[in-house]
Amino acid sequence: MTNTAQAPEVDEKTVRRAVIASAMGNATEWYDYGVFTSGAIAASIGTVFFPGEGNAILKSLALVAIGFVVRPFGGAFFGPLGDKIGRQRVLAITILLMSGCTFLVGCLPTYSGEYAIGIGAPILVLLLRLIQGFSTGGEYGGAATFIAEYAPTRKRGFWGSFLEMGTLAGYVLGNLVVLTVTLSFTADQVDSWAWRIPFWVALPLGIIGLYLRNKLEDTPEFRRLEAAGEKAEKAPLKETLTRNWRMIMNLIGIVLLLNIADYMLLTTMPTYFTDTLKISDNTATVIIIIVELIQIALIAPIGALSDRVGRKPMLITAAIGFLVLSYPSIKLMQSGSTVLLFLGFLIVALLLVLMLAVIGSTFPAMFPTRVRYGAFAIGYNVSTSIFGGTCGVVVTALIHGTGNQDWPAYYLMIAAAIALFPIFKIPETARVPMDHINEEGVTAPPAAKTAAN
Repeated sequence: MTNTAQAPEVDEKTVRRAVIASAMGNATEWYDYGVFTSGAIAASIGTVFFPGEGNAILKSLALVAIGFVVRPFGGAFFGPLGDKIGRQRVLAITILLMSGCTFLVGCLPTYSGEYAIGIGAPILVLLLRLIQGFSTGGEYGGAATFIAEYAPTRKRGFWGSFLEMGTLAGYVLGNLVVLTVTLSFTADQVDSWAWRIPFWVALPLGIIGLYLRNKLEDTPEFRRLEAAGEKAEKAPLKETLTRNWRMIMNLIGIVLLLNIADYMLLTTMPTYFTDTLKISDNTATVIIIIVELIQIALIAPIGALSDRVGRKPMLITAAIGFLVLSYPSIKLMQSGSTVLLFLGFLIVALLLVLMLAVIGSTFPAMFPTRVRYGAFAIGYNVSTSIFGGTCGVVVTALIHGTGNQDWPAYYLMIAAAIALFPIFKIPETARVPMDHINEEGVTAPPAAKTAAN
């Protein structure tokens, strides 16, 4: 079908507002992960909700992982719905659900002690994690789509990088809040009640994000579809799967590496440092915060670079880097030197930022506008559920089961080898307008690329 309607022109101020509103959702999501997976809070959560024998941190990581079981269902529900009724409406729902569930975890009674409800406590916290996982399934694909469809073609890499800046900022904020709590209260106070404080902070984050999203119109691309009469009348789940399954499979393969690396660094390494390498909670948190701040400083320049050289060179470099450098990096972390541990962690983090900087502009451009939100959400969340959400539990269990501390490196290397094939297979979409994308990736002739705004 030929598109005759043009997407409305958007000024840079509006683009900036759209980017901030989208990134706030990612920040809220990853604030939750930063809190849940920090050494001190992870141990407290595992203890107050799941007392008894067994590793408390592993129990807490399992609680994080359980939310990923329902993420594909959330993606299959919210994604096609966003293609039907609009991105903005769905994103308002998802950020409210995510922040509300995190806040309520901090309000729950515990398994034992004062105001305890016994077995009801772990059931309630499990229910909240499932609701949050379901809503998160509709968040990331929509937020990335929102930015990509607002950003001008020539700067889509630059603006798209801010989505993952939200990820890193939310994670850093979560760790900073946890660090503040652990420095302000005794260990007994943290285990007794102060573990709740970081969860309460999520509510104002969500309210701010909801306000920003409600102040914006839907994306220019979605409004273009409406004006052209091409918007789906029903949530197009069948069309999404039958006509775009090849590109969805490519997305799953790339996200496999992205999320194993992402969740390895941001949710597994904190407990790897404290539980396996026996680094103190506060030292591990400071190292992670410093490295995340370095990533934040680099992500936008790398995104801007991808607008000039393309997205695929960044993704290929990252995948080969993980294949070659993961093992030496883990050995540096295991050296016993805090400086070498920092260096090893930084190497892997720099490889990850090469991916983080371009996925916000790469993934939405793999699918046509009509089914973009749904196809992205389904493929991304299937891969995230299977490989990302389970990363911490699987790697920690393998380390405990085999006694081999090198499993983080092996896991990254296997993921990198798998991801190289779909990375080579996808088309390069830098400088290609969003309305020139079809089921095969690109419809624009070369002249259309050079004429892009």
